[in-house]
Amino acid sequence: MNTKRQEHPYIVYILECADGTYYTGITTDLSRRFVEHQEGIGSHYTRAHGAKRIVYSEVCLDRSEASRRESAIKSLSRKEKETLVASVPATEV
Repeated sequence: MNTKRQEHPYIVYILECADGTYYTGITTDLSRRFVEHQEGIGSHYTRAHGAKRIVYSEVCLDRSEASRRESAIKSLSRKEKETLVASVPATEV
């Protein structure tokens, strides 16, 4: 049995870009990752569209679960993402 405790859980997040689009990603440090997006070093997408705010996040057990959840969220329609975002209080970073 693997009882190794994960010190930094993986987090799936949705970021609202300056143009109103959504970007979904995973990280172990949401604050650091948001700063990277704001500074234009987070991803090509957010560099082009601007990082406005984190609108959703959820903690996952490990990277594998986070990657599966990220993929599932990315496959949602815009309306379904809006419903997901509305289902939880806004994330403060």
